[in-house]
Amino acid sequence: MGLSESLRLKGLVLKDRLGIGRTAPADNRRHLDAAIAWLKRAQDATGNGGVAQTWLVRYGKWAPAYPETTGYIIPTFYRYAALAGDADARARARRMADWEIEIQHPTGGVLAGALGDSDQPTVFNTGQVIFGWVRAFEEEGDERYREAAVRAATWLCDIMDDDGCWRRFGSPLTGKQINTYNTRSAWGLARAHQITGETRFLDAAVRNCEWALTQALPNGWLQNNCLQDNEQPFTHTIAYAMRGLLEVGAYAGREDFLQAARTIGDAMVAGLPVSGKLPGRFDSAWRPTVTWSCLTGDCQLAINWSRLYQITGDALYRNAASRALRFVKSTQSLDGENPNTRGGIKGSHPINGGYHPWQYPNWATKFYADALMLG
Repeated sequence: MGLSESLRLKGLVLKDRLGIGRTAPADNRRHLDAAIAWLKRAQDATGNGGVAQTWLVRYGKWAPAYPETTGYIIPTFYRYAALAGDADARARARRMADWEIEIQHPTGGVLAGALGDSDQPTVFNTGQVIFGWVRAFEEEGDERYREAAVRAATWLCDIMDDDGCWRRFGSPLTGKQINTYNTRSAWGLARAHQITGETRFLDAAVRNCEWALTQALPNGWLQNNCLQDNEQPFTHTIAYAMRGLLEVGAYAGREDFLQAARTIGDAMVAGLPVSGKLPGRFDSAWRPTVTWSCLTGDCQLAINWSRLYQITGDALYRNAASRALRFVKSTQSLDGENPNTRGGIKGSHPINGGYHPWQYPNWATKFYADALMLG
């Protein structure tokens, strides 16, 4: 790395730490339009219909298309298309769903990692792409999408252990086999049940959430719930697990799942500073262990709190979501000269923090867009 490049990167960190160039938060629609425009650029960058995994700041290039997150960007684009009357967003969602069919593994599962990283299917990615195929079927009525979702859901059921835990086909890129945040894949199975009525899918979703509750400490913190370090999970995976419990609980009428999700949500509200900048990792006593913020987790928790507000009517959750979103808005460039970062959301704030440092991962912007549309 040359001196000028080193100084550029140090300058980005310094700007983040000092708040130089922060964006004055505007109305949700302005921020949303910029986020969707960034996601469209990330899709265009691949040339195959999938969405680029991330913008790599250090290298000034896009990573290859990412099956997992392209899958759950599909519902985001359909939602935006309806909100904004954007036919292009709708066509792009359809192209994403078609691409996911093109690359679906012969088992019915979905490949780990970005395109080219692995030839093996993995549980979590499969659950996430189900969301896209289900929504595409609901929107388009094309049986190909339902068939793809059924194949994926069937594979997930076939490889699940009797107690509801997935112990095989964890991501080869993380090296972890047991992940409590797979409750979000269980929610994918519940979505597959919505368009098929296949009892096996919902039963498996409920079983996985029941297993997840065996991993909960008395204070609601979940074990085996991180991509890297189970002792101090990211807010990203905390939010994943919480959302799975929340949505399966709401769909299956399981109050115990809903209460578990609410306990996690309450702990995160308690950890939310007035500034809205939530620390990116929490230990088993719900104590923050880092000072940087995982912007992806911030956006996901804003969604989760908004959902809790919808379910409970408690304004505490609405206010927490608003506070977190206001902070993330301040980190989004709306008028920057670089189109590869303008409108996108970083992995961490500051940019060199411990979650996808020096990157703009597509799922950070996806969850941000979802949170804005719920707000």
